[in-house]
Amino acid sequence: MATRSSRPGLGDAGEQARRAGKQAQQAGSQVQQHPAYRILVTVGLISFGIIHLLLGWLCVQIALGGGGEASTDGALKDLVSRPLGNVLMIVFAIGLFTLAVWQLLEALFGYRNREKKKMIRKKISSSARVIMYAGLGFSALLLAIGSQTSDSEESAQSTTAMLMDAPFGRILVGLVGLIVIAVGVGHIVKGVRRKFAKDDLKPGAPEWGKKLGMVGWSVKGVSIGLVGGLFLWAAIAYDAEKAGATDGALKTLQDQPFGQILLILMGLGFAAYGVYCFVWSRNVNFENM
Repeated sequence: MATRSSRPGLGDAGEQARRAGKQAQQAGSQVQQHPAYRILVTVGLISFGIIHLLLGWLCVQIALGGGGEASTDGALKDLVSRPLGNVLMIVFAIGLFTLAVWQLLEALFGYRNREKKKMIRKKISSSARVIMYAGLGFSALLLAIGSQTSDSEESAQSTTAMLMDAPFGRILVGLVGLIVIAVGVGHIVKGVRRKFAKDDLKPGAPEWGKKLGMVGWSVKGVSIGLVGGLFLWAAIAYDAEKAGATDGALKTLQDQPFGQILLILMGLGFAAYGVYCFVWSRNVNFENM
């Protein structure tokens, strides 16, 4: 008798959980439909675009013999040194945190109109973007209040050294490298096949913006793949100092034959992605999430 009476209770609990999930999904949808939220997403994408324009400029500067750190953190550091840089950093932080919230909502409640495998891939991708946007937002906030952010190369090397010290650390670092390379290849495929146009842009987005997106996504994929290559190299050489972030990957590229030309082309690609972000900000496909 006790067993039979417990079944309705379990059913009620399951029904309550489904209702709670549906209510949470509706609340998330309401947030996404709010005009103020959409304005903040626009600000965030514009901020992301400016960061990539600066990253492109830093690549060209380094290629021509100038200094600087060719990374998103380096772009933020360069911007905060400009007039009203602290104010811009606060605006950027708000925008980037909004992008993190946007992708968090997508990871939790979005993509329900996709087939199961694709939905899982999209949710994983959104989860990774949450970390990226939130990390950049914290960097912008720290720079706005006058705190110094850590050097990206030192952070990558210290993280690699920590992994190397763990059991099977060398294998872990190698796996990290392979995963990052796979992410880079995914970006290239997304750019070449113009999958971003279907996923990110609403119908009617300008064709020239899509072409810039092709270039930008592909170049970002190459830069991410280079970072993964450095982690893989560190694992093979069993040397944490071989690892690096975007800045180290691009400077490694500069040391290759025709490296200066390649680095300038990478800079132009980052700039293309920056302009694409402006197009994206005006054509966000909220209905396709």
